Amino acid sequence: MSFTNYLPIASTVLMFVFTASVFQRYIVRRNPAFLFWGIGLLMFGLGSFAEVYLNYAWSSFVFVLWYLFGAALNAAWIGQGTVFLLFKQPWVRVVTVILVVASIATTGLMLATPLDASKFQLGIAVSEQYRNIMPKGAPVRLTTPFFNIYGLIALVGGAIYSAFLFWRKRVLPNRVIGNVLIAAGALSIGAAASLTRLGYGEYLYVGELLAVILMYAGFVMAAAPSAVPAQAEQPQAAAGK
Repeated sequence: MSFTNYLPIASTVLMFVFTASVFQRYIVRRNPAFLFWGIGLLMFGLGSFAEVYLNYAWSSFVFVLWYLFGAALNAAWIGQGTVFLLFKQPWVRVVTVILVVASIATTGLMLATPLDASKFQLGIAVSEQYRNIMPKGAPVRLTTPFFNIYGLIALVGGAIYSAFLFWRKRVLPNRVIGNVLIAAGALSIGAAASLTRLGYGEYLYVGELLAVILMYAGFVMAAAPSAVPAQAEQPQAAAGK
């Protein structure tokens, strides 16, 4: 078993700590943005946990868990949290309904997908062998790019937009840096996922760990207390409202 197979363990621990921090903020502020962030990050953590489990044993349930939460849905749910934080228009709720319905439909497709357990090889990262386990052209695989592209655009675009607003007004430099880190983390996992689809799955775990570290650091920095008067905090931040 290669060193990279141990990286999901670190990603899982960090992500669950990160998730707890976000849910705690939701409990205090009741902002739906943090609820969606927390759900998306929990999905990410469960996906990382599934990677750890599948390094040591096969389970069809855990494989489904990995594909749904680690490969398909988490980016879109995290990105939807950013959309909630940045925009208050009615269309946000419409997009939310679409996301929920699409997620339920994708879950149904995944549960209906036959898996070939005989193709599973112990000790090889699941991201490098999932194509052999799932049928070629499985409908659920066609849905994954839509979730990932939407999540990447929402999260990275939102973080960059927030950073620009704060930078332009010359206020809250910690949120500028924090949002840049969040965007960098999202880009790192996006790049790793793209490499996985091209057949270079060994980079996924590195990208995941880097994403967790950068996004968690960005969240902590963006959410840090500031001495700036409240009226200076009009722009929304991707993680610091």
